[in-house]
Amino acid sequence: MEYHINTKCLQAGYDPKNGEPRVVPIVQSTTFKYDSAETLGKLFDLEEDGFFYTRLTNPTLSTVAAKIAALEGGVGAMLTSSGQAANMIAITNLCHAGDHVISAAAIYGGTFNLFNKSLRELGIDFTFIRPDADEDEINAAFRENTKAVFIESVSNPSLDIPDIEAYARAAHSHGVPLIVDNTFPTPVNFRPFEWGADIVTHSTTKYMDGHAVALGGVIVDSGNFDWKSGKFPQFTEPDESYHGVIYAEKFGRAAYITKATTHLMRDYGSQQSPQNAFLLNLGLETLFLRMERHCQNAQKVAEFLESNDKIEWVNYPGLPGNKYFERSKKYMPGGSCGVISFGVKGGREKAMEFMNNLDMIKLVIHVADARTCALHPASTTHRQLNDKQLEECGVKPNLIRMSVGIEYIDDIIADIKQALDKI
Repeated sequence: MEYHINTKCLQAGYDPKNGEPRVVPIVQSTTFKYDSAETLGKLFDLEEDGFFYTRLTNPTLSTVAAKIAALEGGVGAMLTSSGQAANMIAITNLCHAGDHVISAAAIYGGTFNLFNKSLRELGIDFTFIRPDADEDEINAAFRENTKAVFIESVSNPSLDIPDIEAYARAAHSHGVPLIVDNTFPTPVNFRPFEWGADIVTHSTTKYMDGHAVALGGVIVDSGNFDWKSGKFPQFTEPDESYHGVIYAEKFGRAAYITKATTHLMRDYGSQQSPQNAFLLNLGLETLFLRMERHCQNAQKVAEFLESNDKIEWVNYPGLPGNKYFERSKKYMPGGSCGVISFGVKGGREKAMEFMNNLDMIKLVIHVADARTCALHPASTTHRQLNDKQLEECGVKPNLIRMSVGIEYIDDIIADIKQALDKI
């Protein structure tokens, strides 16, 4: 039976048998016992499924990954230690030194630095284009050695919503996959695979966890991309580190995520802990309830800010005047996310003054959990970027990113109002 996504948040990935724990257990063990060397050898040769070392996976991690795969509609998923690790592995599972990736410029500052600094130093080149690029502009960025296209479904913090279908068409016309970081909408509000994406990543630290208690990330494989085109020999040629296994032949639709787990997680070791996976699962169980309230509250806060004479501009896809209003209705009819960006009149100085006046709403280097919080990206998460890069990312000096929580809406608005009144 195919359940509604709200039910999957609670039920997917784990079906306890007679006498087994009803709640997903924490398997806090690094290793697992087997009765014969032959069985263990088959595990190492990928001839049998099972667990032998938590650096690759373990029962808790596997269960929670299966739930997220079900939520996104993928064939498999792999948990990672952070969202950064997820995006790093998503790219390096496809690209080697000398390869090239096209990325929207409006992405999280940490991801931009990962691509523009660390992965460039490893020999992977990147071209950054406008998130609003049309297909001609996207196609013009391709090179012979392009191996992937990367976008965020709703960018952090500029809240751009790219035309996902257009990016998917362009990527596929050049024989490469589209990777979508779907952290902000979550699969409750948007499922990229239904619009042509091939790989999805998340920082599970954000809405999926929802309580700011557990770092984590995840990669989800749609199973829809054909890796046998010749452009990706790592999936069609023998992997000698696994006795010559050919991923595309042996694992079919799950080739990408299997290689990510057995090869890169084995070597990078950026695994999520069983304790964090357990906490993540608790967050997933209420994800559909929280996302509904996040979006409801964010809409009301955006409307309040839009009517306040001390606010220069408000950016939220749910506002009719927003340039992404129609696109958000197309892709995310139930709401995008609970994050708003806005500018306080008076520039950087007044924006910082507003932040200092907040009381219940805390100033934290985080976003997308149950409590409302605010941040000034230009001096924090994006402080490594120069003015030109800030402009490309859609970050203005007076931009405030507010992650609207699930508190009683009148209390949220009252705190914002008193902070503005003191300016």
